[in-house]
Amino acid sequence: MKRVGLFGGSFDPVHNAHVALARLALEQLGLDEVRWIPVGHPSQKSRRLSSAADREAMVRLAVAGEPRFVVDRIELRRRGVSYTLDTVRELAAAEPGTEWVLIVGQDQYASLHTWRDWRELVAKATLAVANRPDAEPTVNAQIARVPHQLVSLPMMDVSSTEVRRRVAAGLSVAGLVPEAVASYIERRQLYR
Repeated sequence: MKRVGLFGGSFDPVHNAHVALARLALEQLGLDEVRWIPVGHPSQKSRRLSSAADREAMVRLAVAGEPRFVVDRIELRRRGVSYTLDTVRELAAAEPGTEWVLIVGQDQYASLHTWRDWRELVAKATLAVANRPDAEPTVNAQIARVPHQLVSLPMMDVSSTEVRRRVAAGLSVAGLVPEAVASYIERRQLYR
């Protein structure tokens, strides 16, 4: 049975911790591939995102060279709000016999109980949680009982928020994002 990791997010922008997590998930979870799924219209983001085309382009640049990384436009094509469960349902219908592994960060894990129809979601996909050695998330009691796997992630002090802040302040983002992504941000004048 093919094991596919699903790694979704706004990726605004994609950064080195995203790439590190996806690589570790491949190895530690025995995945055949990781599908990167840039969100179309997120249900839980209040700020306006960069264009879908820019976010997709940055993800494609970040994953180039790793054949087991696949960019999937499923949520970018969907009209309206994107819910992870809709994505998993659609993929499962299109690719029966595939085992889906939903890769989430600790912040997403801690708020999973607020996701639309989360019980059905965790029944359709194995949950894999990025585990930072220095942080233990406060998790809803129902979520804590859901079987899950851990991906041990070394501490990396980088976030999309910090990258956007640094770019807006005219500071370097070298070492925070893949080099090709930094060039793209500069060329397109994003986050200014």
